[in-house]
This record gives sequence, structure tokens and C-alpha cells, in this order.
Amino acid sequence: MNTPEQSQLGKSSAYVDQYDASLLFPIPRLVKREEIGAGSNPPFFGADLWTAFELSWLNLHGKPQVALVHFTIPCETPNLIESKSFKLYLNSFNNSRFADASEVLTRLRADLSEAAWRGSDKKGSIGVQLIDFEKFDAQQVHELDGLLLDRLDVECTQYTPAPELLRANHDEAPVTETLVSNLLKSNCLVTGQPDWGSVQIQYSGAQIDQEGLLQYLVSFRNHNEFHEQCVERIFMDVWARCKPIKLSVYARYTRRGGLDINPYRTSHPGALPANVRTARQ
Repeated sequence: MNTPEQSQLGKSSAYVDQYDASLLFPIPRLVKREEIGAGSNPPFFGADLWTAFELSWLNLHGKPQVALVHFTIPCETPNLIESKSFKLYLNSFNNSRFADASEVLTRLRADLSEAAWRGSDKKGSIGVQLIDFEKFDAQQVHELDGLLLDRLDVECTQYTPAPELLRANHDEAPVTETLVSNLLKSNCLVTGQPDWGSVQIQYSGAQIDQEGLLQYLVSFRNHNEFHEQCVERIFMDVWARCKPIKLSVYARYTRRGGLDINPYRTSHPGALPANVRTARQ
């Protein structure tokens, strides 16, 4: 079983510019899910939405090609893909020749699907959407919709996850709300480097105390955990403490090394959010 400490995070890495699928480093999701009480049968669905901004390869004439890529990795996969290995893998396309973009897309889908499902008796595919330069101008920038929690003038004193700050009013009629904050910050599990993000929480049920929720989100500020794990921790804490009828948690983290990661977890299956970047991404 791969562990984060065995990855290339925080280590000097050779620059590989010839296609090499072995660079991908999957890490099992189960260990962290057991830590937060989600286990092998978590109460959520969803996916990790990635965008790669630095993909390039050579055509058969040796001329460089560039594209953006959206990846959709279902959270049902047994593994997440460690982000530095993902970057190293994408860089390995740089001086490799491919017949056309469809061959690149096929390689991406096959390699990432294998890594995400590695070690499981179940097999599946991940979503890959290649966007060539002719469609770059159509790419949108849009902030997460919802009521901004950051407007609240609250005192923040806790900077490691404090689920005890979460509370909901179960004495009044249920509500349906969408709440947003741009103050999410956590750190890489291995290197401690900062990860900046915005988070959207949609729920139906007893009204969640907004001041406590904002203080709780701020409490991740010195917490070391991967993006996907932070979002699942937020989901599980709100689910357990506030007991909503329905809950969705969606975070969009700023890119690092040409990749952004945007995990989405929801209690009820449905359409995924559009993979549209925010201004900070």
C-alpha cells in the first residue's frame, strides 16, 4: 500500500520529458476515511474535479501542441492520485510524439483510470476532456454561488479542525441554504506547504449557525491534509454535528504546478457541478 511519505512530495525529482505512466502514484483513500468515521461505505457520493493548465506534447513533425484538460475522478475509486506525481506524469508528455490529440486523450484516460482503480477488483474509467487552444477563449471564470460567510465579523482563535464549533437550530423549521467562504486554507499533508481554497456548503435541514461554521472553516488553517481529505472531513463533521437532511460540500483550491483540485462530496447522487475556475485559480 502506497503512503504519502513514499511519494515524491518534498523530494528532489528528476525531470522526465518522455511519456512514462509509471510516474503516477496512487494513495488509498480508506486510511483517512476510517480516521474521520467514513469507513469503506461513506455516506457521500461525488468526484475530484481536476484541471491541468500545463499539458504539451509533440506531433509527428515534432511541433509542440498545447491543451487544457478537465479530469473527473469519482470518489468511489479506491485511490486518489498524489498531485506531484500527477504533474510529473503530465510533464512526461512534453517531448513525446503522438499522432493526434485523440491518442493523448486515450493515454490519459487509460493511465489515470488504472492508477485510480489499482488494487481493486472493481474497474472503471475516469472522465477526461481535452480542450484545444481554439476553445480557450470560451473558458469561464465564476465565483462559487451562495451567501458569503466572510461578511461576518467573528473572532477566530482555533487553527486546527474544531468540529465542536458546529451547531444547528433543531427547534425551528428546516431551511435550504447555500453558504460560501473564501477563507479555507490547509497545508499539504507531507510538505506543509499552504493550500488555498474557497468552499461552498449546500444543505437542507436545521439551520446551521453561520458564525460557528465560518470559525470551523477557518480552523483548518494549520491543518495538514490533502484537498480531498479536507473536504471529506468537512462533510463528515457537518453531517455528524448538524445532522442535515441533505448536504453537499464543494471546494475549489488554487492551482499549484499547473494543476488545481476541486473535490465535491454530496449525500445524494446527482449531477456534478460545472468545473469552472474561480478568479484565484
